Amino acid sequence: MSARTRVWISAIVLVNLFPLGYFSLKGLGVAEVAAESGAVDSTGGGSPDRLIENLAFGVGEKFNFEVKYGFISAGTASMEVLRLIEYQGRPCYQVTTTARSNSFFSSFYRVEDRVESIIDAAGLFAWRFEKHLREGSYSSDRQHDFDQINHRVVYKDDTIDVAPYVQDALSTLYYVRTQPLEIGKSFFLDNFIDGKKYHLEVKVLQRETVTVDAGTFDCIVVEPITQSVGLFKHEGKLKVWLTDDRLRMPVLMKSKVVVGSIAVELVDYHLGTLEEF
Repeated sequence: MSARTRVWISAIVLVNLFPLGYFSLKGLGVAEVAAESGAVDSTGGGSPDRLIENLAFGVGEKFNFEVKYGFISAGTASMEVLRLIEYQGRPCYQVTTTARSNSFFSSFYRVEDRVESIIDAAGLFAWRFEKHLREGSYSSDRQHDFDQINHRVVYKDDTIDVAPYVQDALSTLYYVRTQPLEIGKSFFLDNFIDGKKYHLEVKVLQRETVTVDAGTFDCIVVEPITQSVGLFKHEGKLKVWLTDDRLRMPVLMKSKVVVGSIAVELVDYHLGTLEEF
């Protein structure tokens, strides 16, 4: 594997971890959700009752990023809240992300990755996750179906017990954006990624002002740390800059690689609409 290929793989790993992707959801229309919902019953037959106040994002929100290795542009990425749908009888956000190499990198290592998450609009936890990777000659299609009533995940041929309100790789960021971020403190959440369970600590480091193509932003810097290898396994630390306001927009993501660093920088954005459900 060439050094350039390893650099691009590191960039794609960084973007996918906090996050990226696609899946084609058929037969789901705009949500028409009843006002009533059942109480939680961990033995089955109930309905998850967690309610998270969300003033950060809504339908139509879209972020466009540039992926850089040092000063070299490697490709582009996007994150979008497509629409509000009904899934498992509940209002959910259909969120998609993509990552693509530019023409220069595609000449020796083409990348087209797409991921999608179905995120509960009330509780901000995962219901369904699919990841489709096309990287050089490598391709992979993965799917997770979350049973948030019985606290299980169906992955490949396995059914795995998980913690209540478990998150996927993409729903994690949207949940973090709604949380109070106090400098010097941490909060914790449970993830299920590619057949493995992780207990994730998110450290809130400091405030910084950063300038990217999309503008100059006052930000809060967070660092996700897992207690198990794999999920956020980098040569260096992964840091994410979120705007220091109610939107908590991801402005910048950085990680060290073997030589140099990878950065994912916000180029432009469109804010979404907060909807009642």
